[in-house]
Amino acid sequence: MARIIYSSPVYDKLKVGTSRITGRGLFAGCAISARAKIGELEGEVITIREARRRARGRRIVAIVELATRAIDATDTGRGFRYINHSCAPNTYMRCLANRVEFYALRRIRAGEELTVDYVDSHHAGKLRCRCGAAGCRGWI
Repeated sequence: MARIIYSSPVYDKLKVGTSRITGRGLFAGCAISARAKIGELEGEVITIREARRRARGRRIVAIVELATRAIDATDTGRGFRYINHSCAPNTYMRCLANRVEFYALRRIRAGEELTVDYVDSHHAGKLRCRCGAAGCRGWI
């Protein structure tokens, strides 16, 4: 299957580091203005059926399903594979036919962890949320 690779001045400055939310997280290496495109999810383009097969039994999944395809970022060493969930995120995903773009919801400071609301996920409300946001829903 095809592999998607993305690069931009903001994306190239993102850093992976230890997250207060869980495990590793993705951090802004520079200030990012509100509504700015941050980058795109890198990964292998696969079928929805294959995505669900790969996700089965995993606690951590780095797969985003689109309309007819999915992007599996599990084996990428950097990028949005490390973005953690938050009930009060600072980014959002824009899902298109063959790619997933990330945009800033507000101004993001250099060094701030990037977060997104997973909304629907394979966890189906069974994984305790650790985001720490004031309005945290408690579950992912």
